[in-house]
Parts: sequence; C-alpha cells; structure tokens
Amino acid sequence: MDYPTFPPEFLWGVSTSAFQIEGATAEAGRGPSVWDTFTATDGKIARGEDAKVAADHYHRYSEDIALMAELGVGAYRMSIAWPRIQPTGTGKPNAEGLAFYDKLIDEVCAAGIAPAVTLYHWDTPQALEDAGGWLNRDTAHHFAEYAAIIGERFADRVKLWIPLNEPMVMSIYGYGIGEYAPGQFLLLDALPTAHHQNLAHGLATQALRAAGADNIGTANNHSPIWAVDNNTDEDDKTEAAKTWLDALLNRTFADPLLLGTYPEQIHPHLPEGFANDLPTIHQPLDFYGVNYYEPQGVAAPGEGNPLPFELRPVEGYPMTTNDSPIVPQGLRELLVSFQDRYREHLPPVYLTENGCSFADEPDETGQVHDPERIDFLDGHLRALREAMNAGVDVRGYFVWSLLDNFEWSKGYAPRFGLVHVDYETQRRTPKDSFSWYRKLVRHE
Repeated sequence: MDYPTFPPEFLWGVSTSAFQIEGATAEAGRGPSVWDTFTATDGKIARGEDAKVAADHYHRYSEDIALMAELGVGAYRMSIAWPRIQPTGTGKPNAEGLAFYDKLIDEVCAAGIAPAVTLYHWDTPQALEDAGGWLNRDTAHHFAEYAAIIGERFADRVKLWIPLNEPMVMSIYGYGIGEYAPGQFLLLDALPTAHHQNLAHGLATQALRAAGADNIGTANNHSPIWAVDNNTDEDDKTEAAKTWLDALLNRTFADPLLLGTYPEQIHPHLPEGFANDLPTIHQPLDFYGVNYYEPQGVAAPGEGNPLPFELRPVEGYPMTTNDSPIVPQGLRELLVSFQDRYREHLPPVYLTENGCSFADEPDETGQVHDPERIDFLDGHLRALREAMNAGVDVRGYFVWSLLDNFEWSKGYAPRFGLVHVDYETQRRTPKDSFSWYRKLVRHE
C-alpha cells in the first residue's frame, strides 16, 4: 500500500484518557470525580452505562503496553486521574495512586516508549466541583498544587507534558450546554470556566518547570468554522456568526496561551480583572497540541436565539458513528490557518488526537475489519503532510485511540480504538487498522 511519507524523526503515538479506560474507580484510595457523579445520574449516559470497569486498563496495563510495543509507536499519550492522586482535589497525595502511575510509566519506558502525560482529562475531583469547580478561581490554584506533585514524582521519565486536555469541551459541553459532566446549562455564563482553566494551565506550567519538567505544551480541540447558511441576504450576519464562533471555540483557548490576549467578543463574559492573569497564562510553550475531529458549521442566529450564532451540521460528507463528518481537508485548512494567524508565536505542533468511531465487531473468524478507519487515517495523514508542505512545523501524530473505550455521554457504542475491546470478557483484538498503522510507523 502507498503510505504518506514523513520525516524519519517524526513522532508516532497513540492517545487514551484515564476515565475512559482505567476502571477501578473505587479502588486504591481513588476519590469520586464529576464523571462518576454524572454517570450515576439517571438519563445522562446512553443505555445507563458507566465507567466502573471501562477497558480495565488499571489491571491490564501490561497487556496494553505490549500492544503499543507491537505497534512500534514512539510515544504513549496517557492521562493521570486527579482523584486517584488527590481524592478530594487538595492535600496530601494518595500513595497508592502515585504507586500505580509509577509502575505504569516505568513499564512504558521499559518498552522503549516515551510517556506523554496529560494531567487533566475532565475528571475533576467531585469535592472541588462541590466548591464551585471551574467556576471557582481557587480550582486553578489547587490544580497547580496537583501539578507540582506529579512533576516532582515523574519529571525524570516523562517526555511531553500536557496540563489540560481540551478546556473548550469542559467549558462548553460541561458548563455551557450540560451534555457532559458536571452538567450545567449556563450558555455564555460558562466562560469564566474557560479563563480559570487557562489560568490553571499557566500555573501548572510554572509548577512543572519548577519541578524540573520540560517539553510542556497543551492539547486544545480546534475546528475550522464553516458558514453553512445559504441565505445570501444574511451574508454579513453569517460572517459575524462565524467570527463569533471561531472566537469562542478556537481563539478563547489559543490566543491567551500564544498571544497573551483574548478575542474582544469574549471580554464581557470573563471574570473581572481577567487581564491581570494573562501574563501567567502566557507561558512559553515547547509545543502546541491540536486535537482535530471535524469542521463546525455555523449560521446567523434565528429569532429568539440567545447566542450570537447558530450551530449547523456540516453536510455532504461521510459520517462516523459518533455523528462526525469525515473531512480530512479540514485538518489542512485548520493547521495552515493557525500558521497564518499566529506565525512566529506558534511553536512546533503535535496532532495530539485524531481518530474516528465505527461499528467495529469481530467476524466469524474473530478478526476485526475496519476499512473505514484505515481510509480515515490515510486521508487525514495526507492532509497533515500537505499542511507540513505548506510550512506548518508538525513534529508528531497521535491516533485516538489505542483502545475502544467509554465515550462519555454516548457510552460504549462509539468504538474509536485500533484495538477492539470485548467489554464482557475484556479480550483485546487488534483491528486491521492496527496492522495498517504498525506498518506505517515501522516503515514496513
């Protein structure tokens, strides 16, 4: 097969997150998180599913590391569960939690794979949420204390550090529209949570560097914004809506980190005195992580809409089982536009997440054929190569995900993994895409 080509030093990896794969949510001193509370609330998760076992990675991590070694990837992007380290989000660390990640990280290193550690993938300790969560500025300072604990313990072994994963999702989906934990519906009044997460990033970056960590970046979800309103009489309004949504989804999380500013549209919705925090947020970064899945469609708001935009589906493309349009060229557009927007302020880029879900199940021989995922990865990697040819400095790519896992409010139906997980038996079965990616990574 004709594979897209990349430099020899290009870093290939896979990504996971603690809550989605670990299970063992009540073991070894781990405290409850907002997602434990959310999944226990009637009607929040499809089919009433939960993550108490998930992919049982907590007990089966050696098997999963062996799969990564077979793949030949150079890095494993994992997250640490904050409530496993600090069950209430503050205070003395839980020795059993630290010991688990010690064993996990040591075994990843022993397999010749570089750990890329995310400190926070949405699993806020419930006790902190009870005190206001990300609406409370204190949470940013508690997060910095947690970052110091992790940095002091693991700085000698971790290759890449990501303080927070996709703060946009926590702000918009968790606090803005309530689809994700903690399930609040605040619309634009959720924006203080964006600022407090950005502040947490800056404070944690300082804490990590003080602990001897280096190679610190971020992992922000970004989308090109596409106008899909066909009413030419509304062109000006549609363009204004497009600009607003770009500010909300993209620039609110990139501008403070890269430029030390916020887009003006966002200013009225931020906490008083937000500008005083910008020097702390605007820390030097060693890389910028981009998570890309799809473009976002937008139109001018209709009558009665309290928002300055209206979300619309992007139509005319194949769809994943997670209801995402498959648009590889959106990745090229996004990266090139970022290069144009931020220029010398943009550090080297990693694609820290990119993947897709399909209804993957074993056939009568036990094999899992997923040609749609292979096409998805091939198309997106070719678009990534085009962005690099256009001058974007991309250093690596991480597939989401190594394993099928708990996909938040949609439960276990969307399967994103290169490896199929039978949730009844926990049997792991590498899919055809696993073999395809292995050949790419190993240059076979």
